[in-house]
Amino acid sequence: MEPLKETETKFKPRSIDVSNSDQTLTVTWADGHTSEFSLFGLRKNCPCVECRGGHDQMGRFEPELFRVEPTREYKITNAETVGKHALKISWNDGHNAGMYRWKLLRQMDEAVQRLDQEES
Repeated sequence: MEPLKETETKFKPRSIDVSNSDQTLTVTWADGHTSEFSLFGLRKNCPCVECRGGHDQMGRFEPELFRVEPTREYKITNAETVGKHALKISWNDGHNAGMYRWKLLRQMDEAVQRLDQEES
């Protein structure tokens, strides 16, 4: 059996941890990288067509929303994998239409890291 290629491990989660008390979702990837997302940032960046404002906005997100002081607390009531490509999150505000593709989550993390580097 051949080892996984870098692009395959980069977007493949090894573990997912939801902490409503810490207001975070943590993904440990197969390549060893760990991404920690604020629940506020994830909810505000929901990738569904309704939250994005139309099909032409799909895949766009605002990394700044992961770094702002939350104006409210969100909780994840359920998180389940969808095939091998996404995480479907149900929120305590009743919203559950967003499927967060693994690739999108990794891109969100990388965008936030770039913001952090620009400020340092």
